[in-house]
Order: sequence, then C-alpha cells, then structure tokens
Amino acid sequence: MARNLVGKFMPLFNRVLVQKAAIETKTATGLLLPESAQKALNQGTIVAVGPGMRTPEGNKIPVELKVGDEVLLPEYGGQKVKIGEEDFVLYQDNDILGVMK
Repeated sequence: MARNLVGKFMPLFNRVLVQKAAIETKTATGLLLPESAQKALNQGTIVAVGPGMRTPEGNKIPVELKVGDEVLLPEYGGQKVKIGEEDFVLYQDNDILGVMK
C-alpha cells in the first residue's frame, strides 16, 4: 500500500525522498543487540526525486540524484514524513553527502 502512495508522491523543487536503511539488530554471528547498542545508519535509498530548482533567469537546475540511488546521509537534518505505514525522510539534494557505487 505504501509503495503505491510513494509512487504518487513527487517532492517539490530540489527535494528527494529517502527511505533510511534498517538498523541492524543482530551481529554477524547471530547475537541480538540491545537497543542501547544499536546505531542509526546514515545510509538510505532514494524513492522519489523532485524536478529541480530554477535560477533567477528561469533556467532549470536538475537534481543530480535518481530513484534507486544508495546515498550517504547527514547525521542530523531532513524532514521526517510518514506515507502509509512507512517512515521516510525528505532532504534537499545538496544535503545528501554522497552516492554509494
């Protein structure tokens, strides 16, 4: 259901909608981590991209990112958004630190 809603959502201007990566609850050997030891990951996947900004002269500046890009996110920032039952974060494209290749 939420995937259908995300497909209909288009951010404005130079904003991108990101779904953050899930937090690891187990170690590589299978041990369960307590909540105090779990760290929030600063990685995510782009699920929607806005059309871009315009210069004062009216020229369009397109967004460099595309849907499906794995990105590195800042520790703080972004606007939390809930679409359906899923949580997403809305960033401006210049807030994204980098793209994972």
